Amino acid sequence: MKVRIGITGHSNLTDAAVPLVADGLRAALAEHVGAELIGVTCLARGADQVFARIVLGLGGAVEVVLPAADYRDRKVKPDSAADFDALIGKSTTVHTMPFTKSNREAYLAASERVLDTVDAMVAVWDGGPSGGHGGTADVVHAARERGLPVTVVWPDGAERD
Repeated sequence: MKVRIGITGHSNLTDAAVPLVADGLRAALAEHVGAELIGVTCLARGADQVFARIVLGLGGAVEVVLPAADYRDRKVKPDSAADFDALIGKSTTVHTMPFTKSNREAYLAASERVLDTVDAMVAVWDGGPSGGHGGTADVVHAARERGLPVTVVWPDGAERD
């Protein structure tokens, strides 16, 4: 049986938080091992990319929703470009939203598309408010308003930069 799980989460995880979050995501997705797991992500640095690696490691497939045509050039930092490109290369589909510039409107539209295509969400979220329109808290709120199950992952010791 196919199960489609989306991700929203903080992009500014500390280096020490990454393995903690990875373990939390693995535990959150464990019940779907053996199912046809499809992870849907905007592939932002931090939580989204950790999620994509975990889904792939569990034998699942990754679908990517990029917010805008300029996303890679404008938002992917040189030190994470190789990881981003590798994950894009392992994705089954990449959908780019119809925006030329990456901005809050494009991010919100991409998150809405993720919400439109999934059965449930995982949120790597410290419980705080969004840092801007369309941030993690906003996506969690939108998912809950739609009746989507949301699993929050924020392990003890996890921190943001």
